Amino acid sequence: MTALPRILLLGAGGQLGQALAESFSGAGELRTHTHSSLDLESESAIRAAVRSFAPTVILNAAAYTAVDRAESESEKAHAINATAPGIIAEEAARASALLVHYSTDYVYDGTKSGPWSEDDATNPLNVYGASKLAGERAIAAACPSHLIFRTSWVFGPTGANFVRTMLRLGRERASLNIVDDQLGAPTSTLELACATRAIVDSILAGRVTNFSGVYHMTCSGSVTWFEFARAIFAYAAQSGFPAPQLNPIPTSQYPTPARRPLNSVMSNEKLHARFGIELASWQSALDAVLARLTL
Repeated sequence: MTALPRILLLGAGGQLGQALAESFSGAGELRTHTHSSLDLESESAIRAAVRSFAPTVILNAAAYTAVDRAESESEKAHAINATAPGIIAEEAARASALLVHYSTDYVYDGTKSGPWSEDDATNPLNVYGASKLAGERAIAAACPSHLIFRTSWVFGPTGANFVRTMLRLGRERASLNIVDDQLGAPTSTLELACATRAIVDSILAGRVTNFSGVYHMTCSGSVTWFEFARAIFAYAAQSGFPAPQLNPIPTSQYPTPARRPLNSVMSNEKLHARFGIELASWQSALDAVLARLTL
């Protein structure tokens, strides 16, 4: 009888971590860590957490995600997004474990007119993107069995994200100005977690080999932040939610400490070709998340 996998989930308290914990429930022996139980700025703590469990699979959903604050906290962002993943990767290699890690569309500069592919040159515009790219490189250098999933505009039924922020602001304000010249693929934590579970299962079952590398993993379709907000409130209005007036504005009228790429749309062709996986459309994913929320 084959032993059940031992799954170590880091960042279990975040929006993606919570979805992964739900998705991997029953998949094996699951041990979770949140930022309160594991200090990702402590090398010794990371190594001890991995070695004490001897995992088969490590799911690293932990990250420093405060994009604007990272501009003034670059050392902290780098420690959590670059140095820590490198240490985790070393320990994964030592345990002969599969390491699954999540990265970002912000490794690109947004200047391409079409969807980004994994072979396109990276050129982060901000500290957050640079720290995540450094983490990717550290993992690739240290762990022979790894999956790096670049995703974008992540939202879910829990945590801090655009959907929940819009619903909160919609209750507080009669009018909202929303950026309408940045293009991306909103991707739900539920879709990410479900796809991750399917891929990990196929690898552990031996159905897929020679898989290590970087893959784009986003919901299908593309939209601007303004169009995304409009879709959120259109759904909420079905429940009698008061929709504010939405005003489209250019990025230039919404200055932020960190620059954002204007085009974050990524091609998922490599993911589908390698694993046969396709995530739902962003519209379907949004419906599924909003259905879980009390509007």
